[in-house]
Amino acid sequence: MANDIVREIEVLKEKRKAVILAHNYQPGEVQDIADFYGDSLELSRKAADTDADVIVFCGVDFMAETAKIMSPQKTVLIPEKEAECPMAAMITAEQLRKLKAEHPGVPVLSYVNTSAEVKAESDICCTSANLLKIANSIDSDEIIVTPDKHLANYLQTRVKKRIIPWNGYCPTHAKILPQHVMEQKKRHPEAKVLVHPECRLDVIELADEVTSTSGMVRYAKISEAKEFIVATEVGMLYRLKKDNPGKEFYPATELALCPNMKKINLHSVLISLRDMKHKVVLPEDIRKKARKAIERMLEIS
Repeated sequence: MANDIVREIEVLKEKRKAVILAHNYQPGEVQDIADFYGDSLELSRKAADTDADVIVFCGVDFMAETAKIMSPQKTVLIPEKEAECPMAAMITAEQLRKLKAEHPGVPVLSYVNTSAEVKAESDICCTSANLLKIANSIDSDEIIVTPDKHLANYLQTRVKKRIIPWNGYCPTHAKILPQHVMEQKKRHPEAKVLVHPECRLDVIELADEVTSTSGMVRYAKISEAKEFIVATEVGMLYRLKKDNPGKEFYPATELALCPNMKKINLHSVLISLRDMKHKVVLPEDIRKKARKAIERMLEIS
């Protein structure tokens, strides 16, 4: 059955002149049919460089929006409309405007894990990979950082600037606790600990490497270590194991599962391509403003 669906997807992909993107947290079956898999901004940039007419983004809502921001001439589809990022939903453009009014003149650094409307209200964006570089490039002693308080707390430990955080967070990464990491360390004392910066600060303090999902892939490949404890969404282990068959990877906790990332499956990808749904549509003024914040980041990183 699955093989039949895959064949149908391949036929439709050629017919639509489409490219399929899958985030590292997507189910393994979805990653396996993707033309590209990786982190959200990396995928949007790759898709923009293709001659595809259609982008099928297997991820959550802000990721598909970012693809549309980067490729306005292409049709961008998200297979499941309800695949939303709860952290991105924790701040609205109106809330950000109010925060800016409370701190006049302070530049806004927004994580790419935000809506297009929030990006449009921001001065510059960042990813978990280039967070420090972007923050240090900002000519200000104060920076508003949205939406992730844990990312902001981590940044505050690494820069001398005053960080003004928004009180958002990733519910999945928040489930990873220090005791989870310590329990795994007891079981696997030789394992290196890889921690995503969306984790709590007391988890980050236990890391051998604090890095993005793409950074985890690179670290695991070049490291001489044979075992790794991975403190991020559990879907990441599929990619790590696939790329490093001779190494072992253990989740910090199986609780770190994002239900929204798991809403997309082979059937929904098939339906999306067949019926051309669900299309991402952005107001042009919002798209242009959001793109400026992304482009400022890309010029630096």
